[in-house]
Amino acid sequence: MTAAADFTHERDTGGDVLRFSGVLALAQLGDLPERLRAFEGPIATVDLSGIEHIDTIGAWIVHRFAAEKGAAIEGLDPDGAHLLAQVEQADQPVAMRPAHVGSIERIVGEIGDATVTAGKTMIGLLAFLGATTVAFGNVIRHPSKFRFNATVRRFEVVGVTALGIIGLMSFLIGIVIAQQGAVQLAQFGAQVLTINLVGRITLRELGVLMTAIMVAGRSGSSFAAQIGTMKLTEEIDAMRIIGVSPMEALVLPRVIAAVTMMPLLGFYSALLGILGGGVMCWAVLGIPPITYVQRIREVVPITDVWVGLIKAPVFGAIIAMAGCFQGMQVEGDAEQVGTRTTAAVVQAIFLVIVLDAFFAVFFSSVGWG
Repeated sequence: MTAAADFTHERDTGGDVLRFSGVLALAQLGDLPERLRAFEGPIATVDLSGIEHIDTIGAWIVHRFAAEKGAAIEGLDPDGAHLLAQVEQADQPVAMRPAHVGSIERIVGEIGDATVTAGKTMIGLLAFLGATTVAFGNVIRHPSKFRFNATVRRFEVVGVTALGIIGLMSFLIGIVIAQQGAVQLAQFGAQVLTINLVGRITLRELGVLMTAIMVAGRSGSSFAAQIGTMKLTEEIDAMRIIGVSPMEALVLPRVIAAVTMMPLLGFYSALLGILGGGVMCWAVLGIPPITYVQRIREVVPITDVWVGLIKAPVFGAIIAMAGCFQGMQVEGDAEQVGTRTTAAVVQAIFLVIVLDAFFAVFFSSVGWG
């Protein structure tokens, strides 16, 4: 028959000792908790070497008593020590209601958290750029690792299937630019300069910029969702186990496709924008198409074409790496896929606009303004 839980108080050279005996389990505790609460006097050590068994309730009672007295607990076997450690770890204060935070403190805290998150993301993106560069170098040294079929498939996804929506968007934007430009320039009797406006802004800025935004929304989000789903289903871990590098198999084909297709899509977008502007100039201003084309050739310098073509591959690399980077960060549950996909699009568009501003300043400083 198991003995009920009990304790004895002894004095030793090392201080007062409280020795427990019996079974420290819920069914055998009896009035032990009340007696412990009524116990007065200092205790240096709680000795549990004489107990037969201890459960979670018993461990909690001993832990609480020892914490109140500042006593050390000894004498437990490994299983009992592990149980007591778990009880000690779980003994944390729980706030029934969250502490009230003032509006200013909350706003400053949110700004600080956002700043720290942005900094960590930028550092992670730079590290991801380095990993992509290393993977590209490995593929150059070992051409057999290059996944040609996967890259061609990404060409189709990024470029061919985007021709329709990008062409329509660019054509309509060209119409809008021509219409608004004509209205404003009419106040000065300079409607003919609408051709200058359409030609330069589409080839230099809007063609590649709007294409980058559209590719970020289509392909960047697709990259993040695809890789994020593979990360969630542990396919990427399986690739690493069998010796396949995810950077070479998944990231590099997408980056190469985006870098290669963006200049072509940007130039295609600029041409459709010029075409849309030409239609509007013909319909509203009465400028014949032949005159419109001749004027475009006269007023648009070749440097505007080079500016767009130089920016496009950089934008493509940013979009692809932002999408792949965010996809690689997915962990936990399916909600992370949607969160990271949204973050990939926002991050890519933000970086594209920041880089576009940088390019504008740079090209103006070198005389290509």
